[in-house]
Amino acid sequence: MENLLSQINNLKEEINNFYSDDKNPAEAFRIKFLGSHGSVKSLMGEMKNVAPENKREMGKVLNEFKLFAENKWEELKTTTDDRAPATDSIDLSLPGDALPIGSRHPISIVRNKIVSIFQRLGFAVAEGPEIEDDWHNFSALNLPENHPARDMQDTFYVSQNPAWMLRTHTSSVQVREMEKGKLPIRIICPGRVYRNETISARAHCFFNQVEGLYIADNVSFADLKQTLYFFVQEMFGKEIKVRFRPSYFPFTEPSAEMDISCLICGGVGCNVCKHTGWVEILGCGMVHPNVLENCGIDSKKYSGFAFGMGIERITMLKYQIKDLRIFSENDVRFLKQFESAV
Repeated sequence: MENLLSQINNLKEEINNFYSDDKNPAEAFRIKFLGSHGSVKSLMGEMKNVAPENKREMGKVLNEFKLFAENKWEELKTTTDDRAPATDSIDLSLPGDALPIGSRHPISIVRNKIVSIFQRLGFAVAEGPEIEDDWHNFSALNLPENHPARDMQDTFYVSQNPAWMLRTHTSSVQVREMEKGKLPIRIICPGRVYRNETISARAHCFFNQVEGLYIADNVSFADLKQTLYFFVQEMFGKEIKVRFRPSYFPFTEPSAEMDISCLICGGVGCNVCKHTGWVEILGCGMVHPNVLENCGIDSKKYSGFAFGMGIERITMLKYQIKDLRIFSENDVRFLKQFESAV
C-alpha cells in the first residue's frame, strides 16, 4: 500500500508539471495518463495486489486521484483552446477579401452631367412611360395620322394593339407635363427611346435622349440660344465654337440644328466631321403654336422653346468613341476606363 501511495504522489507531481510541444497538448495528456494504456489505468490495476482490509481505503484514494487527473485534462483543454485556436477555424479579426470596385457607365456619367448643368439653370427632371399611345408620341406634337413626318421615325408598335408603341422620343413626357397646365414649365426629360433602325457604328434600335422644354411669358429664340450656349460651354469647355442651322421639326417653328466645332480635329476637318469642321449635336426650336393648343395652353399668351439631344452622341464626342454599339456590349475592359470619370 505504501508503494502504491508513493506511485500516486509521483504521478500527481508529473501531472502538475506536464508540458508538451504537441499541436494538441490536451490530447497528448489524455493518451499519456487517461488512455487505455495510460498511467492512471495501470495504477488502477494495482488494486488486485492490495490487502483485502485496505481495499476500501485505497479504492477511495485511487478514485480521487483519477478525478484529479480528469480535472487537469479538462483544464488543459480549456486553456489550450483559448490560447491557440484550431488551424481550420476562422479568425474574425482578420480583414476581409477586397472586392473590385465597379464603375459607372459612360452614358450614366454624361447623362448626370447634362442633368446637373440644366438643373443649375432651374430645370427640373421629368420622366414618363416608355410605352406610349399615339396621342402623346405623335398627334399632340403636330403629327396627325398620315402626316409624312411620321416616316422620319421608324416605330416599334405593340402587335396586340397598334395604337400603342415604344416611344420614339422623350417629347411625349413634355406633352404630359404641358397637359397638367401648371405654368411656367421648365423641365428636362432624360430617358431611353426606341426606333426601328439598322444597328451600326452610328445607329442603334434603342438609345438615350435628353429633351428640354421651357414655356412662360415672352420666351424668345434668344433665350433658347443663350441656354444652349451655356450648356455647350459647361459640357465641352469655353473654347468650343457653336453655330445654328435652319432645319425642320413638326413640333417647333422656327426650328434649327446646333453644331459644335469638331473635338477630334479642332475644326480643321476630319472623317468624323466629314471634313467640315462641324458636328451636329442637337435639334431645337420654338414650340409650335399647334402643340401648345393641343395641350390646352393659350398660344397667344404663352410661348416656349424645346430642344433634344442624343446622350450617346454627346458621349462619343466627349470621350472620342467611334462605335455606338460598344455602349451596350457590357465589356468590362471598356467600362473600367471610366472609373476616374465618376
